[in-house]
Amino acid sequence: MNDFVIIKDRSGMLNPSADDVRFLCDRRRGIGADGVLRAVKAGQIAEWDGPSDVWFMDYRNADGSIAQTCGNGLRVFAQWLIEEDLATGDIIDIGTRAGLQHARLRPDGLIAVTMGSPRWDQAATTVRLGERQWSGHPVDVGNPHCVVRLADVKELAELDLTSPPSIDPERFPEGANVEFTVRLDSGCLRMRVFERGVGETMSCGTGVVAVGCDERQRASAPGYRVEVPGGRLLVEFTLEGQACLTGPACIVARGEVTLPHV
Repeated sequence: MNDFVIIKDRSGMLNPSADDVRFLCDRRRGIGADGVLRAVKAGQIAEWDGPSDVWFMDYRNADGSIAQTCGNGLRVFAQWLIEEDLATGDIIDIGTRAGLQHARLRPDGLIAVTMGSPRWDQAATTVRLGERQWSGHPVDVGNPHCVVRLADVKELAELDLTSPPSIDPERFPEGANVEFTVRLDSGCLRMRVFERGVGETMSCGTGVVAVGCDERQRASAPGYRVEVPGGRLLVEFTLEGQACLTGPACIVARGEVTLPHV
């Protein structure tokens, strides 16, 4: 799955710089992570117009850029809030730049998070990787995605994602996560993803929602299991098109770090 560094900043005093985030996410020099989750009260976020007392997940990609939301990050964020005694109950409200989301703690230990209504664009766009190119569909999950359907698992496994896929900058002025996916059966997909600002990752929660949304345009179903290199997630859709992402979350360590330039 993905891994994250979580920083508690109730009063909004820290606000790490891009350099700070890059150091924390560096797997040789820093702690190592796919991104940083800053836990801050929502009232400290200038552009937030929702309830001020909820915890806000200020998400930064590994390169220091700000992202609107993160599906796997939401589950870890909810688990951390519970373990830190910062939230109670079965439902936890969390502010994000994609709006107010809700995390539900299930009896089986998994965490389900609301992801809003993803928007699928029927106007295809071209995605290039090396000398190859495919047709892909943009999907907005609060952050931008482009989903490419491949022919078989062999083609998926052989992709070289050490370099970023090329996408249309006019369609994606802020960049996008690019998902490559294959249908295994009517209810199961397999996915690899290149996340903007990070590179290929073991998982991507919003990417799982994006490929589920894309599949739903062709074979409508209430939900899909999505296999990623880091495990398996479940994405489900209501009749109104609201998405819910379910999977595990685990806090593996706590500690302190000194930033090198402070």
